[in-house]
Amino acid sequence: MGASLAVEQLFSLIRSGPSRQAHQLGNLVRNADRIVHALGKLKGAAMKVGQMLSLQDSLLPPEVAEVLRTLQRQAPPIPFETVKRQLDKELPEWKRTFARLEPEAVAAASIGQVHRGVLKDGRTVAVKIQYPGIDKIIEADLVNLRRLLKSLFSLFTDADFGPIWRELRDRLREELDYLHEAENLRRMALLYAGSDEVVIPSVVDEATSHRVLTMEYVAGFTPDEACDDGQDQALRDRWGAALFNFLLRGLFEHRILHADPNLSNFSFLPDGRVVVYDFGCVKSVPRQIVRGYREVSRAALDGRGSDVPALLEEIGVATAAGKPLSEELIAPILDFVLEILDEKHPYRFGSDDRVFHRFVEANSSRFGEVKSLRFPHHIVFINRTVVGHFGNLSRLRAAAPWRQLLEARLGKGTP
Repeated sequence: MGASLAVEQLFSLIRSGPSRQAHQLGNLVRNADRIVHALGKLKGAAMKVGQMLSLQDSLLPPEVAEVLRTLQRQAPPIPFETVKRQLDKELPEWKRTFARLEPEAVAAASIGQVHRGVLKDGRTVAVKIQYPGIDKIIEADLVNLRRLLKSLFSLFTDADFGPIWRELRDRLREELDYLHEAENLRRMALLYAGSDEVVIPSVVDEATSHRVLTMEYVAGFTPDEACDDGQDQALRDRWGAALFNFLLRGLFEHRILHADPNLSNFSFLPDGRVVVYDFGCVKSVPRQIVRGYREVSRAALDGRGSDVPALLEEIGVATAAGKPLSEELIAPILDFVLEILDEKHPYRFGSDDRVFHRFVEANSSRFGEVKSLRFPHHIVFINRTVVGHFGNLSRLRAAAPWRQLLEARLGKGTP
């Protein structure tokens, strides 16, 4: 990649405007493809970072975002013989439990891959099998990842990286324990039982261990099928509303967030419901933080933008000097939010990327204040989930009565 960029820099000196832009874009796509190929093979924490990069389409050229998206939906799978050895180790009696296990993986991700199977009792299941030795790989990744992220972190903030790093590290380590994920699944299934928007697959206890997770197989449209321009837009709007409500219920009602919003962790049913997979990364949100987000949301809805800095300060979002953020820094964020929450003209995500870019540019103009920002580590995965879902709604090009949905959720849950 370094050689590729150096050559491109050299040739850009002799190319004209349109020709230069075309070649630069082509070079970006080729390098994105190299990233996908390398991170797909590396798996572990490195691939997880690549998936995070692909979540916000608005920050990337669409051609590059499309290449990086392949990290969300499919990475190179490991051979089936390796999978069987892992099953022999984790579930010695697995051949007595399964009538059939398909050798081709239906999905392969950062720490494991999924195979479709049929149990002896006839149930069709999805079996997530952790890559052998991935725990040691991730521990090794963490050493380098900490160094890399600390360097990147220092470019845009002077805040203490320690608590932020521990939050990231702990969530990554939790994803390695499939018994922990199984418990998350059971808990979420109870919370969303009877929902007309969200489906949570049930766990098959007798075929689950620390490194193998077997669950009910529930399939729908893939993200690519759901986001295809030929898909019925009214149905895409219903899926978008379901995702938005899932985010709001997790934060304001249950204080438990499914915090890995890669679109590959969802599938989409023809009746408008969304199937949610992968509960390895779940964030329990402290009551005080939820209360702060609720009060900030109410202030925005009521047009009390001047109250927002003080409300943020109450939950630990302030300057290094311990003072509230300026209204000038908050204003573009509120403008962005209020444009989405317009009652008269329901906002359609993905229809106008300028809204997001206005927000980015406005914050860039106050970089000094942004760099002095201090915030509690708890909000890292909350904001990651919010931004990730905004990217998902943009891919669906979803429109819905967002304000009405938000107001309905603000009144529910523990105050």
